[in-house]
Amino acid sequence: MCTVGVYYAAKGSPEADRICSAIYAVRRIPIVYGAFLGGLFQFLNIPLGESLQQAIDLVANATVPTIMIVLGMQLAKISVKHLEREKISLSLVTKLAISPAIAYVFTLFLPVDEMVKQIMIIMAAMPTAANTTMYALQFNTEPEFVASATLLSTSLSLATLPVIFMIVLG
Repeated sequence: MCTVGVYYAAKGSPEADRICSAIYAVRRIPIVYGAFLGGLFQFLNIPLGESLQQAIDLVANATVPTIMIVLGMQLAKISVKHLEREKISLSLVTKLAISPAIAYVFTLFLPVDEMVKQIMIIMAAMPTAANTTMYALQFNTEPEFVASATLLSTSLSLATLPVIFMIVLG
């Protein structure tokens, strides 16, 4: 999400002039540097101070509520009459049906435990992530479409996920 997702969101932006601007956008995302530093600190067994850990925990705890507020603000601006039904339908079918099918095919060839295979298929069947709305807003890449796809995929997953669970775990 923080590399490939940002790249495509930036590349689809009306302000994007070329691939270099999309790559530059990925380089500006601080979570990539944070992940690198976290891995380095873990590898070198460098402990974090108590105050730094508290600051990180505060930001981490605020992330999901912030994303939900932004998603709600975007959903408030959506008009059902102006939804691009064909585009939304393709998005939903791809995310909720084709994606788990592709994951299933991949798991046939992967030398991993059966439970890992099941988890991979179920994860592929999950609805569109809410943080995609944040990227769509940041890069002005059809935020209304992304927010509506998130809402509809989450709603429809109430019906599709039990079916996926029955197939995968049955």
